[in-house]
Amino acid sequence: MEQQNSKTADRELLLTRTLNAPVALVWEVWTTPEHIAKWWGPNGFTNTISKMDIQPGGEWHLVMHGPDGTDFVNKSVFKEVVLHQKIVFEHFAPNFTSTITFEDQGDKTGLTWHMVFETKELFMAVVKAHNAAEGLKQNVEKLEVYLQGLKSK
Repeated sequence: MEQQNSKTADRELLLTRTLNAPVALVWEVWTTPEHIAKWWGPNGFTNTISKMDIQPGGEWHLVMHGPDGTDFVNKSVFKEVVLHQKIVFEHFAPNFTSTITFEDQGDKTGLTWHMVFETKELFMAVVKAHNAAEGLKQNVEKLEVYLQGLKSK
């Protein structure tokens, strides 16, 4: 994973990928609870979304159900939402900010997912405890597979 900003290099994850789907479809599967519940999280996880209000100040309540039966409660607040371009949300416990940008490339979409953790110590703990870098990679891979399934219908 590359790093975007030297001031946060010791507490960030960054993943870029070109998705084989137009930006409108990628945006839809990112912003519709019925879609995001089907691909969000690392391999083997399922999701229950009780709230997803995608607008600045809107809350996102999500429970990720691990393959071992452990539930991971997630709460985030959307900070910035720019149609077909950008989603920024602040996640709590652990505290980090995610910025997802979408670049229209015709029938493809450039996706950049940047996570900055509150502290280096928190970053190290989350990466070590939950293998966050691999989880992020798996999340985007699941998104790609989900998009291909939608496109083939």
